[in-house]
Amino acid sequence: MSTIAENISQIREKIAESAVKSGRRGEDIMLVAASKMNDAERVRQAILAGVDACGENRVQEMRQKLAENAYEGAPLHFIGHLQTNKVRDVVGKCDLIESVGSVRLLEAIGARATTLGIVQDVLIEVNIGNEATKSGVPADELNQILDKTAAICGVRVLGLMAIPPIFNKNYEKCNFFEKMSHLFIDIQRKKYDNVYVRYLSMGMSDSFQVAIESGANIVRIGSLIFGSRNYT
Repeated sequence: MSTIAENISQIREKIAESAVKSGRRGEDIMLVAASKMNDAERVRQAILAGVDACGENRVQEMRQKLAENAYEGAPLHFIGHLQTNKVRDVVGKCDLIESVGSVRLLEAIGARATTLGIVQDVLIEVNIGNEATKSGVPADELNQILDKTAAICGVRVLGLMAIPPIFNKNYEKCNFFEKMSHLFIDIQRKKYDNVYVRYLSMGMSDSFQVAIESGANIVRIGSLIFGSRNYT
């Protein structure tokens, strides 16, 4: 069985290959270790092996690992669905909240950050597949939420995030990744107050190479680093 360090080394090679295909370098792509259901020691191993950041999906799990200093040496991203009543547990604890999918949540984050006297960096999550079971802003409402960002203190939007629908074929995923890339380029060209477009976060263990080739510069990888999760 491969070690976490060996897995990360192999992933880095594939990231570099895909980055070259999109006219970039491997170091232009941020590798986030999606560490859901992995304990503090395994997170530390991933950090020692050189991941760029750690990503957590669950607030309670994140709080436990923070208490254990699991993320020391790496930035922390929150990448899961965030409820407004959990905002106080995340704002100021994470370097980047990737999964902001509504104006209401953005306002709650801004209010908490203002209370703490900080500015919280976030990404806007886009429901690129218009799936009823997923959170995120519909693509055709993205400009509206970005317009409203100017009036919200305490937050800074750094880009977009998406979780496309699950497909068995890469070319089907590619269609959604390309749509996200077009949205990303479009908002880069526009001028929104409080919006500084740097990151396009999309692509996971089964799709990160296609995502990079379509323009992603953050990928969130879990099972390829840590092994398959045991949900039982």
